[in-house]
Amino acid sequence: MSVPTRTSGVTLAASAEMLFTDLPFADRVRHIDAAGFQVEIWGWGAKDLPALAATGATFSSMTGYLRGSLTDPDGARELLATARESLDAAEVIDSPRLNLHGTGLDDRGLPVVPHPHPSGPDWIAAARTLEHLAALGEARGRVFTLENLNTAVDHPGTPFARAADTIALVDAVGSPHLRVNLDLYHAQIGEGNLIELVERAASLIGEIQVADVPGRCEPGTGEINYPAIAAVLRRIGYTGVVGLEGWARASSDAALEAFRAAFAEVAGTDAG
Repeated sequence: MSVPTRTSGVTLAASAEMLFTDLPFADRVRHIDAAGFQVEIWGWGAKDLPALAATGATFSSMTGYLRGSLTDPDGARELLATARESLDAAEVIDSPRLNLHGTGLDDRGLPVVPHPHPSGPDWIAAARTLEHLAALGEARGRVFTLENLNTAVDHPGTPFARAADTIALVDAVGSPHLRVNLDLYHAQIGEGNLIELVERAASLIGEIQVADVPGRCEPGTGEINYPAIAAVLRRIGYTGVVGLEGWARASSDAALEAFRAAFAEVAGTDAG
């Protein structure tokens, strides 16, 4: 196992869901780990977690629920119940972060129950559900992260999807066990003005995820100036994870190297 790529507190990770997709899943994990990156996975329900743990890779994050939603009472109960199951699963691979969305998503990334315009009471209910999730995380020594999504291309109908929404909810809860997963690919499509967004969310960020726009491939394949984002991360003193959650334009190895190069300013050590 190689040492994860990191510098002054910044760690680079990559999604095994989107890279080396021609390989069995455990082999994807091994390839990412061997390249010097931590590993991110999505839903864990159908995965052989002991086999993934046996790879020796360091896991950065995983999905923190199986079903449920933030607002309606039945959905919130289901979300909390499957979050407890996810916390048990996180113990197997020692994932420190468990990721959430504004509502449950199907295998195409679409909301199981579309709800694009949450009401005032929905916002209050969502904050209360997230308070319970934060308490679960605190009791188990884990952190839940609430990810922003775009509704124009990938996730239409998802509530609380914009980064502004996730920032507001996480700020309202005010717990270190609930943080923002700031996905800059989604934010570029939905909001733009990424540098200001990073600065505004700085104290609430649990992780940053990246891919370029359009295409959702590695940095350098689209319009986002990721070296400028890296410079901002250095300036604000960000010391967390930056995860590549994108497809490979040509090869997964080349995508990882392009990702590493884009964040060279905050990833100054080579993988070993």
